[in-house]
Amino acid sequence: MLAGLLGGGVVGAVVVRLPSSAVRPVASPELVWDPGVEGEAPRGGVGLRRWVVPVVVVDVLPEGVVGVRTGVSVRYLAEVAGFARDLVGRGRVVPAVAAGVAVARWVPVLSGVDSVRFGALKESMPPVCRAVDGVGSPGAVLRAVVDGLVDREVRGRLGGGVSLTRGRTVVDRWLRALVKGPVFEADAGELAVLREKLGAWRKSAERESPVRMCFRLSSPDQGGPANEGWRLEFLLQAVDEPSVVVLAEQVWRDDGVLWRWVDHPQEVLLAELGRASRIYPELDEVLRERHPVGVELDAAGAYEFLTRAAALAQAGFGVLLPAWWREPRVLGLKLTTTTRGAVGVVESESKLGLKVLVDYRWDLALGEERLTEDELAELAAAKTPLVRVRGQWVHVDRQRLTAGLAFLKRGGTGRMPAAQVLWRSGLHPDEAELPLPVTAVSGDGWLGDLLSGQAEQRLELVEPPDGLHATLRPYQLRGLAWLAFLDELGLGACLADDMGLGKTVQLLALEAFTRQHGKRPPTLVVCPMSVVGNWQREAARFTPGLSVHVHHGSDRLTGVELRAATAEHDLVVTTYTTATRDAARLAEVDWDRVVLDEAQNIKNSATLQSRAVRGFRARQRIALTGTPVENRLAELWSIMDFANPGVLGTLNAFRARFAVPIERYRDEDAAVRLRRVTGPFVLRRIKTDPRIIDDLPDKLEMKQLCTLTVEQATLYRAVVNDMLERIEEAEGLQRKGLVLATMSKLKQVCNHPAQLLGDGSRVAGRSGKLDRLEEVLEEALADGDKALCFTQFTRFGDMVVPHLAARFDTEVLFLHGGTPQKARDRMVERFQSDTGPSIFVLSLKAGGTGLNLTAANHVIHLDRWWNPAVEDQATDRAFRIGQRDHVQVRKFVCIGTLEEKIDTMIEEKRSLAQLVVGAGENWLTELSTGQLRELLALSPEAVGG
Repeated sequence: MLAGLLGGGVVGAVVVRLPSSAVRPVASPELVWDPGVEGEAPRGGVGLRRWVVPVVVVDVLPEGVVGVRTGVSVRYLAEVAGFARDLVGRGRVVPAVAAGVAVARWVPVLSGVDSVRFGALKESMPPVCRAVDGVGSPGAVLRAVVDGLVDREVRGRLGGGVSLTRGRTVVDRWLRALVKGPVFEADAGELAVLREKLGAWRKSAERESPVRMCFRLSSPDQGGPANEGWRLEFLLQAVDEPSVVVLAEQVWRDDGVLWRWVDHPQEVLLAELGRASRIYPELDEVLRERHPVGVELDAAGAYEFLTRAAALAQAGFGVLLPAWWREPRVLGLKLTTTTRGAVGVVESESKLGLKVLVDYRWDLALGEERLTEDELAELAAAKTPLVRVRGQWVHVDRQRLTAGLAFLKRGGTGRMPAAQVLWRSGLHPDEAELPLPVTAVSGDGWLGDLLSGQAEQRLELVEPPDGLHATLRPYQLRGLAWLAFLDELGLGACLADDMGLGKTVQLLALEAFTRQHGKRPPTLVVCPMSVVGNWQREAARFTPGLSVHVHHGSDRLTGVELRAATAEHDLVVTTYTTATRDAARLAEVDWDRVVLDEAQNIKNSATLQSRAVRGFRARQRIALTGTPVENRLAELWSIMDFANPGVLGTLNAFRARFAVPIERYRDEDAAVRLRRVTGPFVLRRIKTDPRIIDDLPDKLEMKQLCTLTVEQATLYRAVVNDMLERIEEAEGLQRKGLVLATMSKLKQVCNHPAQLLGDGSRVAGRSGKLDRLEEVLEEALADGDKALCFTQFTRFGDMVVPHLAARFDTEVLFLHGGTPQKARDRMVERFQSDTGPSIFVLSLKAGGTGLNLTAANHVIHLDRWWNPAVEDQATDRAFRIGQRDHVQVRKFVCIGTLEEKIDTMIEEKRSLAQLVVGAGENWLTELSTGQLRELLALSPEAVGG
């Protein structure tokens, strides 16, 4: 059935290497995964595995197949086929003999622009095109495909009935094979001579001319007649110096200006004009002239040339066009909305939020400028697609213009939900539901403020509420006004301020602001366990008038008691884990507001806790996060869908419209459209921006290179050798697990031998890192400073804490995942006090987010986490508002080890770190054995003296 659908292709099978989970190949990234379908998401790690895949081998790419969604590889091959047809159509082919066998072939001649196009195709080759086991490099694969397509195309155009010769020599037999069957008879000597001569021919054909033909189109002056004054000029252009262009008049005068590049420029000019006439036949008449220099055109002729300009450029000609054609003003639709309220004066219907109906009007526009009735009439009456509007030339597609006018007549005004207005502001220009692209969306009132994308700057500041016992900074006052603005409209928000800029106090200010005129239902705050105490302390400090209830622990309330308790409090604080377990109970309460702190915890929309918090009923939803996007745009969709359900459409639509174009193809237009839709609901400020905060001290980051002791080096080599011996026999999940286990062991060795051995042996004098840590802490304590020491290993913390306490004769705090909430809060309170302990050891996972530890001005990362964002979050426990001293950040790295080599890789690719290594260490498992050996090998400088 499939073979018939694809034009009678031959069914077969090939062995391919595909990204796979442990049990099956991963679905194509272009297929939109539905989180509601069980089992669709890949579980565990992904690696390349061999599979036998059924295929249909077709001679040509099918056209017009109904019901089949083509992927990027098919679209890519279609582009390659078009390239091959273009080469044949322009005669950029020569006959040849295949390597090593007596087979006649037609091969492409690649030079100039064609070489550039070939290189671009090679660079853009989808990985799946090389999935067949045993294929070569992208260049070799592409060359083989283009050669095959060119040979087939030429033979198809010649037809089997053409006879080039009737002789019997090897050349005659070869010529017949170029038309009919490709195989011909020839002995080794004859074949060698023929191949040598044909090779010289091909090299000569591929030799690029030092100059090329160039066309320059100039449009009429602004005040002149619209149909007169068009001129197409002929020039010669130096290939190696494109800025050197010579008018045809100078070429015919033979003033020697081009002698540096070519001996007979007049012959080149005529030859190139003849070649160009095959693409632009209007040049045939010019070739009758003795000394052609250019041609006068009317508007219709100019448009005809403009439509051929791309083909001329692809054929290797230079084309210089007016700026208005290179950067055209697009005829499209402008959507103007009118609301019945404004900021601070909102009608009751606006309480419906994005469901409110707003008045709208569609207009035809050039860019963002609406066209008048007279201008529309002028466009409709124009006889050519080139029309001058407001002194500028515009290309008008008459069919689309007619469709646009009909659209306006059919439904140019009316009412639509506000959410639909925002969604349309991010439409792709080629959306099928509209006859023309949406080039502008504007409005007045509150929706206009949202559409501007700069609601924060345009809002009038609100007075801080009486119940707020804090002085807000200017940017925090703007944040409060923005939150109050969205609150009044019943719209959700994502406050994405940088870590340390006070998202908590802004939210508490909003609570006090909205509750100062009367009682409201409670607000539910969902946060990580580590910051529950922080919410209690901050509320007591900044908004003591708000009553807080913590819903957590084995003795937490249920049923009637829970509903009664929530009704008596303003804030109910719970954890993500508890919210998931008690989802049904919490969903029974009508909350005034649901707030997610560290909202990146719901970045995976398919998890139970993400689904749970979406099910809570609330008048408004707010997400607080310093990292709205860590690895994938689907994380942003998940957060936005919590705050304002439906504003980004379904996950399927979001991936097709935004995620795939931006993540895969770096589509800047799609990124702009996404910012246009999300901008009204996301407020992002960074603390390094002096316009936001100008009194935050500096952050000084440095790598602290440490050496291994002899004992550490011996253990390191033993771990590496053990893995390399075992990995040769391992595959799939076993190999992945072995690599990850080795990485963990090596990091433990770099920390301390006793951490790997787990034998409770002595700590002092056995670790280069520990020695350096003691030196840094000794200097810090001597200056009266405090320090945070982060490690990802709780066991290492258990070893270090008592050693440091004895070494410096002082108390050392230790916070990890098993620390109870009350103990956490007490530790933070004591460390922040002037008389509290000066050294605080924290596990990275438990203490890396949500805590305010500004008493420290030294941050030490004892072992590296491969995602820089995780380390930055931990560092920002100290580098945040309230910090008065410069913060010194030291990242300990053992020189010559795995730590230093991966640190170098991260620094080289830091801009891609979140895409390449953001998920942890899984990417390391895909390295070859040779790459692993090189990565893990211990350098000579690793061992200290």
